[in-house]
Amino acid sequence: MALVEFTREENVAVLTMNGEENRFNFPFFQAFHEALDQVEQTDEASVLVATSIHPKIWSNGIDLDWFLPALTREGPDLRRRYLLEFTRLLRRVLLFPMITIAAISGHAFAGGAYLAFAFDFRFMRTDRGWLCLPEVDVGATPGPMLTALARKAVPLYKFEEMQYTGKRLGAQECLEHHIVSRTYHLEDLMPQTMTFALSLKKDRNVIAAMKAETYKDLIQTMDDFSRTLRESLTSAGKGGAGEG
Repeated sequence: MALVEFTREENVAVLTMNGEENRFNFPFFQAFHEALDQVEQTDEASVLVATSIHPKIWSNGIDLDWFLPALTREGPDLRRRYLLEFTRLLRRVLLFPMITIAAISGHAFAGGAYLAFAFDFRFMRTDRGWLCLPEVDVGATPGPMLTALARKAVPLYKFEEMQYTGKRLGAQECLEHHIVSRTYHLEDLMPQTMTFALSLKKDRNVIAAMKAETYKDLIQTMDDFSRTLRESLTSAGKGGAGEG
């Protein structure tokens, strides 16, 4: 079974994440991009829906079981390469040339939450699952790129609460603060998401142009961040030290 699987129903492309907790590593990023490639090559598709096969988790972000040992072996360059690939995926989802919906069928923690923020709409399961930004509890900060992305989806006052306290938000609280658009019990989440998606037969070129205009400043922040990472990798390769 592929880590990310593509199927289609009429105008709706459905990406199903099949990984264990859908944690992020290089194979996951590659599989997600390959599925997105398939969607873009499908002329009939005008909406992208992303869901998870896991019964409790949409995505738990970075694969720490892989990352921490690899970081010890390979050093800071691994972190830079990881952040480059993570940013590339977020950027692609943000600008994907069709309407996108995250059908959040379980927990979305850390990087998983930021991935959900990159989608146009977020529909969330009511009977299980938290949305959480836990960086404060592991001594990390989101940085300017992820902060800018979160501000697209989360009101400032709520983002402050989430990042300063690490609070877990359930579906109802996310709905009340407009972080998600709709909430459903699990048995209704995908049927209702599909009903909404099937009704959206919008021109892909128009949607792509709208996104480029709407997210111009956010994309600039992402591109600046990626350029800094690439320059750091180049400097490190020459024996210098760069920002990670």
